[in-house]
Amino acid sequence: MRIVSQIIAMGRARQLGRQFRDIDRSIQGLPRRARVQLGTLTLREIGQASRSEFPHLYGTSPDQRYLPWGEGTEIGYTRARSDNPEISMRGIALWLAVAYHETKDSPHLKLQLHHRQLMRVLRELKEIHRSAEPRKGNSLMTTAAAA
Repeated sequence: MRIVSQIIAMGRARQLGRQFRDIDRSIQGLPRRARVQLGTLTLREIGQASRSEFPHLYGTSPDQRYLPWGEGTEIGYTRARSDNPEISMRGIALWLAVAYHETKDSPHLKLQLHHRQLMRVLRELKEIHRSAEPRKGNSLMTTAAAA
């Protein structure tokens, strides 16, 4: 049974890796402002998934609760490839959130490597989001209030 589990995990890791490369290319192609918005959407999706009963199955219909992995990454990946920028960004955010929860506590080495890659992307999005926040004392409201 352990060998079967390892084979399934390797197949899943290969699928996530292929999807991740496309997702990462899409993120790198976004302008800075869109990446700030993507960071906000992704954090929101991760939070919503965390509050669900099975975070790694977030975005999956309830009747498929007993699958080894859900449909969330597939749905997110399909949406991420859309020509509509809004749908694409929401798809990327969904994919990142579900893949994060799916790989977070995995005992399989390949999935742990994907989790580290995801953490790198999430950290970059967080840093861009943080640098885009208005600084205290430099905001338009503070300047107008002082005048």
